[in-house]
Amino acid sequence: EASLADYLGTYDSLGVSRVVIKARDAETTHGYRVTNEAVAEFCRRHSPRFIGLAGVDPNKGMRAIRELEHAVKELGLHGLNLHPYEHQIPISDPKMYPLYAKCIELEIPLNLHCSTSFSTSAAMDCGHPRHLDQVMMHFPELRVCAAPPGWPWVLDLIGVAWRHENVFIGITAVRPKYLTVEHSGFGPLLQYGRTVLQDRIIWGSA
Repeated sequence: EASLADYLGTYDSLGVSRVVIKARDAETTHGYRVTNEAVAEFCRRHSPRFIGLAGVDPNKGMRAIRELEHAVKELGLHGLNLHPYEHQIPISDPKMYPLYAKCIELEIPLNLHCSTSFSTSAAMDCGHPRHLDQVMMHFPELRVCAAPPGWPWVLDLIGVAWRHENVFIGITAVRPKYLTVEHSGFGPLLQYGRTVLQDRIIWGSA
């Protein structure tokens, strides 16, 4: 309880108005899960600052779709969180498509890991932005926050966001000081974030 009080107090001291809490389900590949129920309960106890996103495992097929619908309609969660590398499939894998369609049906956004990962159990290509481009061609109504912001394929993700107006780029899990480091790969985010994509860059501290 003391640690929780310190955690909540940090947001008070910083004046943070909104915090996104994400459920995750990687039971079929890694055997772990942060349940939708736990996230929903935490958000209820500490609202309105905390916004909960559901997490489901696309490898579970129809069970995952039903869990997503339950999480939104019954538990009150506000979006879907997916990390395809945890499921050892690319963003454009057919297993993901029913979940994308369900997001549109439920009118909820998708937070999608779109970058490399440090998991060596899945190919780093799972998070390549070109897979997101394919998805958006099939589901143009899908609202996506692609985060982290595409490294080492930052320009590719910028191209995808420029092509598809419902793709937002989330600058999360990147220390701000690294955004301006020469040759870090993040420079284009600042350039395009000041110009053509200035309304579609979302910052989060992670």
